[in-house]
Amino acid sequence: MMLEAFAWGVFAAGSLVVGAVMALVLPISQRALGLIMAFGSGVLISAVAYELVEEASTTTDSNWVISIGLAAGALTFFVGDNLIDRFAGADRRHSRDTDDESGSASAIVLGTVLDGIPESAVIGLTLVGGGSIGAAVVAAVFISNIPEAIAGTSGLYKRGWKRSRLLLMWSAIALVSGVAAMTGFAFGDSASPEALAFVLAFAGGALLTMLADSMIPDAFKLGGNAAGLFTTFGFGLAFALTAL
Repeated sequence: MMLEAFAWGVFAAGSLVVGAVMALVLPISQRALGLIMAFGSGVLISAVAYELVEEASTTTDSNWVISIGLAAGALTFFVGDNLIDRFAGADRRHSRDTDDESGSASAIVLGTVLDGIPESAVIGLTLVGGGSIGAAVVAAVFISNIPEAIAGTSGLYKRGWKRSRLLLMWSAIALVSGVAAMTGFAFGDSASPEALAFVLAFAGGALLTMLADSMIPDAFKLGGNAAGLFTTFGFGLAFALTAL
């Protein structure tokens, strides 16, 4: 099961490489990127509701654990995101090209890793108990990584990074994410019901805060009014995956 968690973590984070390739070989419009982000936002909202918070509620009867987990996840992302912004990583999830004024390469990499590791750990956690992967979570992570990789790759390439170096960087992050998924499974497999519920709720709170802070605003800014439709389409697809 640990190897399965690792494989799913690598698969979900592998979209970073997909996004990098898209940025290097395809002319992607800002509107298209915004709609991708909107679709990914809908998938993430569904994953938070049905794969994280609902799962947490069935894991324990202690609702206060879930409430504290949600609040802790939201506050942790908020504080961490602001700290990363201070180190010039504010544009890591935005589609604007990254230049010397918007941040250093190390900050972009750091921001991507800090976003991806908790998401991947959640993938491993979904294997605990039922023994089957949370398809909606995998889909959400896979889709939400694409605009991040497109934005980061575009900026770093313009600043002189070689294609091989960029692809190697994203591939390394995908492998780290696989390890994080494996670690998440190992923790969840030995954790108490209350601890597992807390971690699931924590991840839900962090992801919801991230959505409201960056992905949804950028989706509407770049994708226009159609972003609402694509958000709903993403939610519907993820719900269908959860039902299956």
